[in-house]
Amino acid sequence: MTRVTGIGGVFFKAKNPAVLGEWYKKHLGIDVQPWNGAAFPWHRPEAPEPHGATVWSIQEEGAEMFGGSSARFMINYRVADLDGVRAALLEEGCAVDERVESSEYGKFGWVTDPEGNRVELWQPPEGPMPA
Repeated sequence: MTRVTGIGGVFFKAKNPAVLGEWYKKHLGIDVQPWNGAAFPWHRPEAPEPHGATVWSIQEEGAEMFGGSSARFMINYRVADLDGVRAALLEEGCAVDERVESSEYGKFGWVTDPEGNRVELWQPPEGPMPA
């Protein structure tokens, strides 16, 4: 079974997300939106219209999405079969969060690596991503 198929997003904590977002906008040219993040569309030669995006997002220090982890960042990895990957990780003795969330954006699950970094696993929905 293929596990990770790509990176869906990078999330990191900031003391002042708005100020840090302005720095990234000014100095690195990232189109930081009011939600303190940016989306980098996926393009392929055979399908030039974007069919999804990698999210880059600045989060508040205590952001719930980090699940209490003291890590400063979290990477979201795309997977084709979230249930299958979670089952394999559980069988291998990994620290898998029992919670799974589903929305129009797909299914999300989490695992914590041996150094305490929370990792988000994301199974995108079929077809184009919602706007």
